[in-house]
Amino acid sequence: MKRFFILAACAVLLLSCGDDKKDETKSTELTTTDSSGKDKKTPPAEFADPKYAEMGKKMADQLSSGDIDGWLSNYADNAKFRWSAGDSLDGKQAISNYWKNRRGNVIDSINFSNHVWLPVKVNTPQTSFDVPGVWLLSWYMVNVKYKTGKRLIFWAHIDHHFNADDKIDQTIQYIDMAPINAAVGKK
Repeated sequence: MKRFFILAACAVLLLSCGDDKKDETKSTELTTTDSSGKDKKTPPAEFADPKYAEMGKKMADQLSSGDIDGWLSNYADNAKFRWSAGDSLDGKQAISNYWKNRRGNVIDSINFSNHVWLPVKVNTPQTSFDVPGVWLLSWYMVNVKYKTGKRLIFWAHIDHHFNADDKIDQTIQYIDMAPINAAVGKK
């Protein structure tokens, strides 16, 4: 009899854990109505239009060729450019000043390879800090030659958030600045 109660208690515990997971799923899904009037569940995140990956590829080509004005045309006027090290640029003009100087006076050549592009639409933020909307997550190998003559090859991860006009309003670049600073002679 004692084994029966232990078994029953375990079963109730397992079933209650399963119900919590279902409730969590329900709380993060959006319900919309489609054109036929039926309710449709929208997931918290989903793949976004592949056009964002094409935009990312074009931007990599523009930066590589030195077309900074073309590259900047993808950014909103109020854009923010952040690095994982905590540095940041606020506004399109600050981004323009930095990258025109960087590409013209610091970087001799830069190429990107082994691209991975993942366009994602965040419908429901998972935390209070998340920004809903379209994000382009990207990973690629950077091969750069600096004006100092030094070369570096490293992986970069960059996230771009697009506003309603398909302009980038936020970029976060995850890279290790220590080897870059060493290559350009910064301490």
